[in-house]
Amino acid sequence: MNDPDDLIPLDPAYKSMLRVQLALGALVLLVAATIAEIAIPGWAGAVWIPALLVIAYGLIRVPLRRYNARGYSLEQERLRVVRGVIFRADTVVPFGRVQHIDVGQGPLERAYGLATLTVHTAGTHNASVSLPGLRREDASAMRERIRAAIGRDTR
Repeated sequence: MNDPDDLIPLDPAYKSMLRVQLALGALVLLVAATIAEIAIPGWAGAVWIPALLVIAYGLIRVPLRRYNARGYSLEQERLRVVRGVIFRADTVVPFGRVQHIDVGQGPLERAYGLATLTVHTAGTHNASVSLPGLRREDASAMRERIRAAIGRDTR
């Protein structure tokens, strides 16, 4: 059960979406670096060069690490979600504990055809488990599969 090889990877478009999210944040850093460059006369590049290096690293490496650190499996009447680069979390949600399921999309997710599946469970600790980076169709199919399993349990 703890074998990372049995996990299904997220949709590859998730990496591109993460890059766009990080690029939007990088714009803020770039504006701050530009203001600092103007405010510090005679230190040409003292702020810009480190800022550009951080941005380049963030846009190239961070999305790959986040993408590779996530995965899921949906079998044996349970959803398993693995996530985390530094702090790893391996969460298993038995279908019998599911209260309701959401499929959501933000503007960037819509642009890339992605969605986030959120499973809400009974209890307080880890009561909601989110799985971003799924194709919209896959997220809807997973929601229907879980819903069907829940329906079988209540009869």
